[in-house]
Amino acid sequence: MSRAAAKPILYSYFRSSCSWRVRIALALKGIAYDQIPVNLLKDGGQQFSAEFKAVNPMQQVPALKIDGITISQSLAIIQYLEDTRPNPRLLPQDPKKRAQVRMISDHIASGIQPLQNLSILNKMGERKMEWAQQCITSGFQALEQILQHTAGRYCVGDEVTMADLCLVPQVGNAERYGVNLGPYPTITRINKALLELEAFKVSHPSRQPDTPAELRS
Repeated sequence: MSRAAAKPILYSYFRSSCSWRVRIALALKGIAYDQIPVNLLKDGGQQFSAEFKAVNPMQQVPALKIDGITISQSLAIIQYLEDTRPNPRLLPQDPKKRAQVRMISDHIASGIQPLQNLSILNKMGERKMEWAQQCITSGFQALEQILQHTAGRYCVGDEVTMADLCLVPQVGNAERYGVNLGPYPTITRINKALLELEAFKVSHPSRQPDTPAELRS
Protein backbone atom coordinates (compact mmCIF):
# COMPACT_ATOMS: atom_id res chain seq x y z
CA MET A 1 0.00 0.00 0.00
CA SER A 2 1.40 3.40 -0.92
CA ARG A 3 1.83 6.03 1.73
CA ALA A 4 -0.54 8.30 -0.16
CA ALA A 5 -3.32 5.69 0.05
CA ALA A 6 -4.30 6.55 3.61
CA LYS A 7 -3.79 9.79 5.48
CA PRO A 8 -2.23 9.26 8.91
CA ILE A 9 -4.63 9.56 11.85
CA LEU A 10 -3.44 11.05 15.15
CA TYR A 11 -5.41 10.27 18.29
CA SER A 12 -4.68 13.32 20.39
CA TYR A 13 -5.89 15.58 23.20
CA PHE A 14 -5.23 19.30 22.83
CA ARG A 15 -3.65 19.63 26.27
CA SER A 16 -1.63 16.40 26.29
CA SER A 17 2.07 17.28 26.24
CA CYS A 18 2.93 13.88 24.73
CA SER A 19 0.47 14.51 21.88
CA TRP A 20 1.94 17.98 21.41
CA ARG A 21 5.43 16.47 20.85
CA VAL A 22 4.06 14.36 17.99
CA ARG A 23 2.08 17.25 16.48
CA ILE A 24 5.31 19.28 16.32
CA ALA A 25 7.15 16.40 14.59
CA LEU A 26 4.36 15.98 12.02
CA ALA A 27 4.35 19.74 11.37
CA LEU A 28 8.15 19.96 11.01
CA LYS A 29 8.18 17.05 8.57
CA GLY A 30 5.26 18.46 6.60
CA ILE A 31 3.07 15.37 7.10
CA ALA A 32 -0.64 16.01 6.56
CA TYR A 33 -2.84 14.03 8.95
CA ASP A 34 -6.33 13.81 10.40
CA GLN A 35 -6.92 14.20 14.12
CA ILE A 36 -9.33 12.20 16.25
CA PRO A 37 -9.66 13.96 19.61
CA VAL A 38 -9.70 11.78 22.72
CA ASN A 39 -10.95 13.88 25.63
CA LEU A 40 -9.12 12.73 28.76
CA LEU A 41 -11.70 14.34 31.08
CA LYS A 42 -15.07 13.91 29.33
CA ASP A 43 -17.30 10.85 29.91
CA GLY A 44 -14.98 9.70 32.71
CA GLY A 45 -12.08 9.83 30.22
CA GLN A 46 -12.62 8.80 26.59
CA GLN A 47 -9.23 7.01 26.66
CA PHE A 48 -10.91 4.30 28.73
CA SER A 49 -13.52 3.49 26.06
CA ALA A 50 -13.48 0.01 24.51
CA GLU A 51 -13.13 1.71 21.13
CA PHE A 52 -9.91 3.50 22.08
CA LYS A 53 -8.55 0.53 24.04
CA ALA A 54 -8.59 -1.34 20.71
CA VAL A 55 -6.36 1.42 19.28
CA ASN A 56 -4.00 1.64 22.27
CA PRO A 57 -4.27 -0.97 25.05
CA MET A 58 -2.36 1.42 27.37
CA GLN A 59 -5.34 3.83 27.06
CA GLN A 60 -3.10 6.84 26.58
CA VAL A 61 -2.66 9.47 23.88
CA PRO A 62 -1.03 9.92 21.47
CA ALA A 63 -1.48 7.05 19.06
CA LEU A 64 -0.69 7.38 15.36
CA LYS A 65 -2.10 5.22 12.58
CA ILE A 66 0.39 5.46 9.72
CA ASP A 67 1.65 3.22 6.90
CA GLY A 68 -0.72 0.45 7.95
CA ILE A 69 0.43 0.24 11.58
CA THR A 70 -0.60 1.89 14.86
CA ILE A 71 2.15 3.29 17.09
CA SER A 72 1.76 4.61 20.63
CA GLN A 73 4.36 6.31 22.87
CA SER A 74 5.43 9.73 21.58
CA LEU A 75 9.18 9.05 21.31
CA ALA A 76 8.56 5.78 19.45
CA ILE A 77 6.29 7.66 17.04
CA ILE A 78 8.88 10.40 16.48
CA GLN A 79 11.60 7.78 15.97
CA TYR A 80 9.46 6.04 13.32
CA LEU A 81 8.81 9.33 11.52
CA GLU A 82 12.55 9.98 11.63
CA ASP A 83 13.33 6.54 10.17
CA THR A 84 10.77 6.77 7.38
CA ARG A 85 10.73 10.51 6.61
CA PRO A 86 14.20 11.76 7.58
CA ASN A 87 13.81 15.38 6.44
CA PRO A 88 14.22 17.58 8.32
CA ARG A 89 16.38 15.48 10.62
CA LEU A 90 15.36 15.46 14.30
CA LEU A 91 18.21 13.22 15.49
CA PRO A 92 21.74 14.44 14.70
CA GLN A 93 24.06 12.15 12.76
CA ASP A 94 26.93 12.76 15.20
CA PRO A 95 26.69 9.94 17.82
CA LYS A 96 27.57 12.20 20.76
CA LYS A 97 24.97 14.83 19.85
CA ARG A 98 22.44 12.09 19.13
CA ALA A 99 23.06 10.64 22.60
CA GLN A 100 22.56 14.09 24.14
CA VAL A 101 19.27 14.53 22.27
CA ARG A 102 18.04 11.13 23.48
CA MET A 103 19.22 11.86 27.03
CA ILE A 104 17.30 15.16 27.22
CA SER A 105 14.22 13.62 25.57
CA ASP A 106 14.24 10.73 28.06
CA HIS A 107 14.92 13.05 30.97
CA ILE A 108 11.65 14.84 30.16
CA ALA A 109 9.59 11.94 28.79
CA SER A 110 10.55 9.48 31.55
CA GLY A 111 11.87 11.59 34.42
CA ILE A 112 9.50 14.58 34.60
CA GLN A 113 6.29 14.25 32.60
CA PRO A 114 4.97 10.87 33.89
CA LEU A 115 5.25 12.05 37.50
CA GLN A 116 2.81 14.90 36.86
CA ASN A 117 0.49 13.39 34.28
CA LEU A 118 -3.27 13.28 34.73
CA SER A 119 -3.52 9.76 36.18
CA ILE A 120 -0.96 10.55 38.91
CA LEU A 121 -2.42 13.99 39.71
CA ASN A 122 -5.90 12.50 40.10
CA LYS A 123 -4.51 10.29 42.88
CA MET A 124 -2.87 13.25 44.66
CA GLY A 125 -6.17 14.94 45.56
CA GLU A 126 -5.66 18.32 47.21
CA ARG A 127 -1.87 18.05 46.90
CA LYS A 128 -2.18 18.03 43.08
CA MET A 129 -0.60 21.46 42.37
CA GLU A 130 2.10 21.11 45.01
CA TRP A 131 3.07 17.67 43.68
CA ALA A 132 3.19 18.83 40.03
CA GLN A 133 5.32 21.85 40.97
CA GLN A 134 7.70 19.67 43.00
CA CYS A 135 8.20 17.11 40.20
CA ILE A 136 8.75 19.73 37.51
CA THR A 137 11.04 21.86 39.69
CA SER A 138 13.38 19.00 40.58
CA GLY A 139 13.45 17.90 36.93
CA PHE A 140 14.09 21.42 35.66
CA GLN A 141 16.95 21.96 38.11
CA ALA A 142 18.78 19.04 36.50
CA LEU A 143 17.70 19.95 32.97
CA GLU A 144 18.95 23.53 33.30
CA GLN A 145 22.41 22.21 34.23
CA ILE A 146 22.44 19.74 31.33
CA LEU A 147 21.37 22.36 28.80
CA GLN A 148 24.13 24.73 29.89
CA HIS A 149 26.53 22.15 28.41
CA THR A 150 24.57 21.07 25.31
CA ALA A 151 22.62 24.09 24.11
CA GLY A 152 23.23 26.39 21.21
CA ARG A 153 20.18 28.24 19.97
CA TYR A 154 18.16 25.12 20.88
CA CYS A 155 18.58 22.17 23.29
CA VAL A 156 21.49 20.56 21.42
CA GLY A 157 23.35 22.98 19.19
CA ASP A 158 21.57 25.17 16.65
CA GLU A 159 19.28 22.63 14.96
CA VAL A 160 15.81 21.66 16.16
CA THR A 161 15.88 18.09 17.51
CA MET A 162 13.61 15.62 19.30
CA ALA A 163 14.83 17.17 22.59
CA ASP A 164 13.17 20.47 21.64
CA LEU A 165 9.93 18.64 20.83
CA CYS A 166 9.95 17.42 24.43
CA LEU A 167 11.05 20.70 26.02
CA VAL A 168 8.32 23.06 24.79
CA PRO A 169 5.33 20.97 25.93
CA GLN A 170 6.99 20.41 29.31
CA VAL A 171 7.48 24.16 29.77
CA GLY A 172 3.80 24.51 28.85
CA ASN A 173 2.96 22.11 31.69
CA ALA A 174 5.23 24.05 34.07
CA GLU A 175 3.40 27.28 33.27
CA ARG A 176 0.03 25.60 33.71
CA TYR A 177 1.00 24.40 37.18
CA GLY A 178 2.41 27.76 38.23
CA VAL A 179 6.10 26.79 38.37
CA ASN A 180 8.42 29.79 38.75
CA LEU A 181 10.69 29.66 35.68
CA GLY A 182 13.03 32.40 36.97
CA PRO A 183 15.78 29.95 38.05
CA TYR A 184 15.90 28.36 34.56
CA PRO A 185 17.19 31.00 32.10
CA THR A 186 18.48 28.46 29.56
CA ILE A 187 15.19 26.55 29.47
CA THR A 188 13.28 29.84 29.17
CA ARG A 189 15.48 31.19 26.38
CA ILE A 190 15.29 28.00 24.29
CA ASN A 191 11.53 27.72 24.80
CA LYS A 192 11.02 31.31 23.61
CA ALA A 193 13.12 30.73 20.47
CA LEU A 194 11.23 27.53 19.63
CA LEU A 195 7.80 29.11 20.06
CA GLU A 196 8.69 31.53 17.27
CA LEU A 197 8.86 28.63 14.78
CA GLU A 198 5.76 27.89 12.68
CA ALA A 199 5.67 24.14 13.47
CA PHE A 200 5.54 24.91 17.20
CA LYS A 201 2.81 27.54 16.67
CA VAL A 202 0.45 25.36 14.60
CA SER A 203 0.80 22.42 17.00
CA HIS A 204 0.15 24.56 20.11
CA PRO A 205 -2.68 23.42 22.43
CA SER A 206 -4.48 26.74 21.83
CA ARG A 207 -4.87 25.92 18.13
CA GLN A 208 -6.22 22.35 17.98
CA PRO A 209 -9.59 21.12 16.63
CA ASP A 210 -10.61 20.08 20.17
CA THR A 211 -9.41 23.24 21.95
CA PRO A 212 -12.30 24.74 23.94
CA ALA A 213 -13.35 28.19 22.66
CA GLU A 214 -12.17 29.98 25.84
CA LEU A 215 -8.64 28.58 25.48
CA ARG A 216 -8.24 29.34 21.78
CA SER A 217 -5.78 31.96 20.56
